Amino acid sequence: MTINCNGSLIDLTSPKVMGILNITPHSFYDGGLYKDTAVILNQVEKMLTAGATFIDIGAYSSKPKAEDVSQEEELKRVLPIIDLLVKQFPNSIISIDTFRAEVAKQAIEHGAAMVNDISAGQLDDKMMQTVAHLNVPYIMMHMKGTPQTMQQHTHYKALLKETLFYFSEKIALAER
Repeated sequence: MTINCNGSLIDLTSPKVMGILNITPHSFYDGGLYKDTAVILNQVEKMLTAGATFIDIGAYSSKPKAEDVSQEEELKRVLPIIDLLVKQFPNSIISIDTFRAEVAKQAIEHGAAMVNDISAGQLDDKMMQTVAHLNVPYIMMHMKGTPQTMQQHTHYKALLKETLFYFSEKIALAER
């Protein structure tokens, strides 16, 4: 199986590594370490040298109870970084980590090659249509609620059954 990322066919028959670049000051993992251009470039170079196939850029924290960030702020954070990485690492494959269709669209227009959506389209009803129009690879993830409310939705009667049903619904929607 392969995916087409900006004209490069990526063979997925062997595992690939996705380097994560959180450019939000409220990241659950690195707490906003990557806000300076030199630090960002250094980190991306490290990830690529270590074997990352993809660089996933996120500008909206999905940690539990994270504060909401406007679409405008998310775009303001992420687009200059995509531009920077496309210029400095033209052969890199950039993934945009967003649940917003407009952010995905503009990120792809700036050179990102794929969309990584924590909500599988449930937080923006235009996401599936946008990804289909853009014709880019799409990573859909499972989440109940929003980053602000997901801690209140952690109970499952049958975890695997509910998760399989969630993805079967989302995949069917994506295929339509």
